[in-house]
Amino acid sequence: MFDKDYKKPEEALKLILKSIGDLTKDSETIPIEEAYQRILAEDIHSSEDLPGFDRCTVDGYALIATDTFGAKDTNPVYLEAIGEVFMGEETNLRVNRGQCVKIPTGGMLPDGADAVIMFEHTQQISENLIEVLRSLSVGENVISRDEDIKKGELILKKGSQLRSQDIGAFAGLGITNISVFKKPIVSIISTGDEIVPASSPIKIGQVRDINSYSLDGLIRQRGGITKKIGIIKDNYDEIKRAFSYALSISDIVLISGGTSAGVKDMTSRIINDTGKPGVLFHGVAMKPGKPLIAGLVDSKPVFGLPGHPSAIFVSFDKFIRPVIENIAGYKSTKNIDRTIKASISKSIASSMGREDHIRVSLEKKSDGTYLAHPIFGKSGLITTLVSADGIVIIDEDSLGLDAGDEVTVRLF
Repeated sequence: MFDKDYKKPEEALKLILKSIGDLTKDSETIPIEEAYQRILAEDIHSSEDLPGFDRCTVDGYALIATDTFGAKDTNPVYLEAIGEVFMGEETNLRVNRGQCVKIPTGGMLPDGADAVIMFEHTQQISENLIEVLRSLSVGENVISRDEDIKKGELILKKGSQLRSQDIGAFAGLGITNISVFKKPIVSIISTGDEIVPASSPIKIGQVRDINSYSLDGLIRQRGGITKKIGIIKDNYDEIKRAFSYALSISDIVLISGGTSAGVKDMTSRIINDTGKPGVLFHGVAMKPGKPLIAGLVDSKPVFGLPGHPSAIFVSFDKFIRPVIENIAGYKSTKNIDRTIKASISKSIASSMGREDHIRVSLEKKSDGTYLAHPIFGKSGLITTLVSADGIVIIDEDSLGLDAGDEVTVRLF
């Protein structure tokens, strides 16, 4: 199934996602304390109202709003104070016309009351009498028993990635355990005779392993679990053994290096020799990341990644991230990208028919708008990523950008 023609990026992504189908992982039940950024495996409905009782939002007096109509500093309304509500306790008090009850923030609204006036807008005349110095509307400074969440209401849909506020809502509803999809396991195989561990001293001609660390962070950000298989020399049998092992323990396999057209290019052959259908495509009309390989071996997605750090990052964001999200069960319909509008500070030439991913740093101007400064440099330079705040994509139908053009920056 090897395709010698360079695929357009969007066509390549559609081919991958269509080929893998639905590989969503099984679910597991975990405590909500461990659920941050996990993917829900079920719809969550509320079994109760929240907050569950009418409560006030200020320190003051609970009263009947119509008793205050027309009240002002020069024409106060007088109300009888008949008691007090205490925090965290149910009250049996009832407010009738001409009456009020002292109440703290968060306290239970007594029967009959429909508003709360702040202490600042009252004067205490005696132990049992207050002046009201302004009028209130019904419901002012009050939260009704189901105003936050109604019983039976859909809180979050299956496939949602959990945020801290979502977990807080579960806690408020008494939900302490939640069903989430298991995390995808992604194996990384680093290849190359010149690659040595990050902890090693290097000799001339050697390079420390950068890519497995960058990939590890990207995988964790997207909710995956990383398995580092190790650094494998450019030897067919050794790489194939490592690849077969990685397939046996993971959901996705990434091979870093060995994708360029050269005598030591074995990644495509190893993928095809290991299982069906094999390589889906080798090469994408994209810079950086042109020599990317994507394949499927016995229903498991595999990728041969370019060796350059910038190409790794762009390839991951464009192709591997959606695959991880697919397997992780991520089904959000919001599709919110972290982007910002900016003006490009320099003209950039691009080749028709190729999607260019330009690293940029951002500068905030005095008027609140942003300038995007292109960071030029070969894709093998890790510092071009370290210095960048995001990526500007020049689509395949464009010949480039002119200085001052508005662009969309995809933030890291």
